[in-house]
Amino acid sequence: MSDSRTLALSIALIEQASVTPDDAECQPMMCDILEPLGFECETMQFEEVKNLWARKGTEGPLVCFAGHTDVVPTGPESNWQHPPFDATIKDGMLYGRGAADMKGSIAAFLAATERFVKNHPDHKGSIAYLITSDEEGPAKNGTRKVIKTLEERNEKIDMCIVGEPSSTKRCGDVIKNGRRGSLGAVMKVKGKQGHVAYPHLAKNPIHLAAPALAELAQEEWDQGNDFFPATSFQISNIQGGTGATNVIPGVVEIVFNFRFSTELTADDLKYRTQAILDKHGLDYEIEWNLSGEPFLTDHGSLVDAAVEAIKHVTDIETELSTAGGTSDGRFIAPTGAQVVELGPINATIHQVNEHVSIHDLEQLSLVYERILENLLTDKNA
Repeated sequence: MSDSRTLALSIALIEQASVTPDDAECQPMMCDILEPLGFECETMQFEEVKNLWARKGTEGPLVCFAGHTDVVPTGPESNWQHPPFDATIKDGMLYGRGAADMKGSIAAFLAATERFVKNHPDHKGSIAYLITSDEEGPAKNGTRKVIKTLEERNEKIDMCIVGEPSSTKRCGDVIKNGRRGSLGAVMKVKGKQGHVAYPHLAKNPIHLAAPALAELAQEEWDQGNDFFPATSFQISNIQGGTGATNVIPGVVEIVFNFRFSTELTADDLKYRTQAILDKHGLDYEIEWNLSGEPFLTDHGSLVDAAVEAIKHVTDIETELSTAGGTSDGRFIAPTGAQVVELGPINATIHQVNEHVSIHDLEQLSLVYERILENLLTDKNA
């Protein structure tokens, strides 16, 4: 079944140059579509970030579509085969920045909602949209603050579909039903600056830190569980030195990150890390940044509805996964909501010549519509 509406909406959204944290005109465009369907649209502005909360209905359960209109920078546009904000169609593919991450998903949300409301005007429960322009950036004034506002007024999301590109080889082959936690740190290890020819008069912080870093890298933090791989520790940056080849630095800065499972908490990781550092007698300062706790949505109404919808539309058996990085689902799940991520193939996200299959977008929209039918009607699947 072809759904040119999904394609048309994808094109319209891609043509908005909404590089994070700019929404351009994406959210007003969405309001123009949602309000005639009976949605009340509320703009939540936090500093430079524009967010949209739109809701149709007052009863439960509340099923929410969540996503972001901001995209990562294009890089030099001369490297693209087609201008990144011109939404070019070629060989069944739609090219443009945000095609896969994640304007295509938003378009599929909208087209699915239009059809569902038309076919089921008296559906059960409520439908909502939580859309931000601060997902690809610091993620401080987007979904995080919208959720805080909703919590303060006791407005609860029961089930949430995040449109992040979850698929790998075929659209719908993977649903992300959880994510690992992310705990980052910036650590400064202090020594004493001096001349490389007189090391006895100096204390090289790189040398001092190396054994502790090796132990941290070799530590078995946990063994994971049925849903999550083992917790990992990775160093991403080390900076030290004055630029001169004959000077021992006085300080070294090390940036590292944990991606952790539900077997541990952020406090566990901080305590064990600092115990290792202290054991090596380091003089250090450390600044922690918890981007998100791990979350998991096990089999239940939302996961089962999504699995059935994918099977119904695509005739494939989907895989539940918690792999990959973080998403805004990490801000929604702690409220008690069931959360899944379901979107197109992620092979070209953040790349030059980002693109998505038009057929996949149309199927994705049908999957979203079927999920709504499974959750908000008495339809027997």
